[in-house]
Amino acid sequence: MRDGLNRAFFAALAGFLTLVVATGGRTDPPAETAMGDIPATFTKSIDADDYIKRDVMIPMRDGVKLHTVIIIPKGASHAPIILDRTPYSASKFTERTTSPRRALIMATSFGELADAGYIIVSQDVRGKYKSEGDYVMNRPLSGELNPTPVDHSTDTYDTIDWLVKNTPESNGKVGAMGTSYDGFTVLMSLIHPHSALKAAVPFNPMVDGWMGDDWFHNGAFRELNTEYIYGQTASKTSEIEWTAPRYDDYEAWLSAGSAGARASALGMDALPFWRRITQHPAYDRFWSAQAMDRILAAQPLAVPTLIVHSQWDQEDIYGAPAIWAAIKPKDVSGDAVRLVIGPWRHGGGNGDGSSLGVIKFDGDSGRWFRRNVLLPFLDAHLKDAAPAADLAAVTAYETGANVWRRYDRWPQSCASGCPNASRPLYLTAGAKLSFEAPTARTPAFDDYVSDPAKPVTYRARPIRPYSSKDSTWGRWLVDDQRFAGDRSDVLTYTTDVLTSPVRIAGQPVAHLYASTSGTDSDWVVKLIDVYPAEVPGDVEMGGYELAIAMDILRGRYRDDPAKPTAIPAGKVVAYQLKLPNADHVFLPGHRIMVQIQSSWFPLYDRNPQTFVDNIFFAKPADYVKATQRVFHAPGAPSYIDLPVAP
Repeated sequence: MRDGLNRAFFAALAGFLTLVVATGGRTDPPAETAMGDIPATFTKSIDADDYIKRDVMIPMRDGVKLHTVIIIPKGASHAPIILDRTPYSASKFTERTTSPRRALIMATSFGELADAGYIIVSQDVRGKYKSEGDYVMNRPLSGELNPTPVDHSTDTYDTIDWLVKNTPESNGKVGAMGTSYDGFTVLMSLIHPHSALKAAVPFNPMVDGWMGDDWFHNGAFRELNTEYIYGQTASKTSEIEWTAPRYDDYEAWLSAGSAGARASALGMDALPFWRRITQHPAYDRFWSAQAMDRILAAQPLAVPTLIVHSQWDQEDIYGAPAIWAAIKPKDVSGDAVRLVIGPWRHGGGNGDGSSLGVIKFDGDSGRWFRRNVLLPFLDAHLKDAAPAADLAAVTAYETGANVWRRYDRWPQSCASGCPNASRPLYLTAGAKLSFEAPTARTPAFDDYVSDPAKPVTYRARPIRPYSSKDSTWGRWLVDDQRFAGDRSDVLTYTTDVLTSPVRIAGQPVAHLYASTSGTDSDWVVKLIDVYPAEVPGDVEMGGYELAIAMDILRGRYRDDPAKPTAIPAGKVVAYQLKLPNADHVFLPGHRIMVQIQSSWFPLYDRNPQTFVDNIFFAKPADYVKATQRVFHAPGAPSYIDLPVAP
């Protein structure tokens, strides 16, 4: 028996060894490996996530469904909702990282609110990304400019109505919050608002695209935003990229000629919004009828609103203060409308606010604002049984001194007849600025030649396209202005070294008396803080020329923005240019500077300096040199009206 078993064992062993030799030492794999390493189905585990994500399509009153992403803190009950409506993808809004933490998958401001117990909702606006329907840039209210029965107001209403009925974790209270375009949709939610809308926070909202947000500034076309229009309207998901053939955007725009010529070369004549822009270069009903400050001024105030403004907003610097001026007079109680002014770029209040470019602040101003103003405001209006918030009417960061201020009104100064009256700062002979008016003994004017073939840039070259990966577009408003002062076609005026601080809290206004040898002209005015030649502990800031408020005026609109007229050649004409709001102190040892020029390229399209019907389509022969004169005589005293505060 034992011999039989031994023979069987050795026979099996011999067979195995023969197989090993034949297969080169390989053996058959397990059956499951042979089927491949990718299973037919796999579901990512979300057990570690501290939130629940719902992806839904919410029906609107006309049957169109809007894609909506809802982020709910796990275990939430009676939680308030924060709604952001965006043309930039709701999915991307909630997928910044793959973290299991809700605070990390969104922008900082929304992540902090999620950690504070808020339900965060992001929705693709009609016609963009995963939402159904037609997209219309800044879709106007149903009516004169919009023949359909739907708009952002109705879409927000229908969305809120669905959310409070279908989100059992909520307390039925909703706050609308968003930045830029999303800030515009917040403002639209204030028109015939849903009863569940209890608070609104527009950050840097698009308000008036002609006066000073995005598309134009006082009639001068913001040329660089052609790239935005292209990307936003050429496709539903914004995947068609702008063509930037040259490293220096200055060269690309200059070689193209007019804005219309470059856009046409890129096929933009097929884009309806681009065509509407070029058909409405003046401030006609197309613009005035959709200006949100005008619209809200005519509406009852029903929702507590916190307006957030950035002092160096490179995109929508006009909107927030304009909304404040429009709706604050309706605030009978005095605590329904509040304003925040921070030392930020566009949208900067949502993130880190410790610096902007080389300009440093004392601590993280963004975080301070969100902890001490934003969260208390939202909690007071949205959380059950929350205490009232101790907030000033205006909370403003005073740059220069780098401190937060609490104000009871904005601006702090007034036009005349009050203790805080604005104060004129005059241009005088010898490239000087003075609080004393010019005398008859001083020379009457300074002049320069403006050449459209060599326009003054808005920042030092090379200028990268604003969407390029290495772009510093977000901080151009704090660029050192010395690059411009070196040019012969830029006038520069400076005070003596200050021996006492000069505080401004409001809107500086430039009053120019000027002439041109052409029949049209642009005027750019810059109010600048010049640092001492040496700054202890901060060598880089020695002599730095920090722009505090700058803007442009297209001369053809000097009398009526809706009716352009030629400028009489050689005649002294009075111009008024309102500069952006500022809360700033010019410190002792610093100087105040004003620069004046006639181009700001390629940020704004070149003025041909010949009056033509439509500058979008100016021909090469229309662009001519012009001699510009800026006067500072007793009968023509050019000056900057400074909103001086105590």
